Amino acid sequence: MERPSTDQYFMDMARLVATRSTCLRRTVGAVIVKDKHVLSTGYNGAPRGTRHCEETGCIRIQLNIPSGTRHELCRGVHAEQNAVAQAAYFGISVNGATIYTTTFPCSLCAKILINSGIAEIVYDEGYVDDLSKEILAETKIKIRRFDEKDDSAGNGETPSG
Repeated sequence: MERPSTDQYFMDMARLVATRSTCLRRTVGAVIVKDKHVLSTGYNGAPRGTRHCEETGCIRIQLNIPSGTRHELCRGVHAEQNAVAQAAYFGISVNGATIYTTTFPCSLCAKILINSGIAEIVYDEGYVDDLSKEILAETKIKIRRFDEKDDSAGNGETPSG
């Protein structure tokens, strides 16, 4: 029997979580893990109890706003934000944890991950947000891109950025 590496396992979970997204532009999933145990998950979409974007429409699409800009216009909550908020909702500390996310965090999410004590970010796809990269470069957070082809050892190590 061939088992997936822990990186593959948790990134696959993040991809599954992303399927719950209600965003019309991009589906993103995140899983926060500590000591190989899932602490919290999150996907991007409208806040709890509010109408989804498929009902209200997407102002970012309507205004043709480029990816990585004007995050404040989005009514949705990002996957990383939801994962941290869900942990807080249930009283779970994410200090020292790793977040697996299907997309590199934007600058808003980067600031939340920094302040919540996340120790490592493992991401699948890149994202255009230079401020996020600048801010994260000033921290001690370990950042690495997941690479399925290079994951045979189970560490997923590749250059960050």
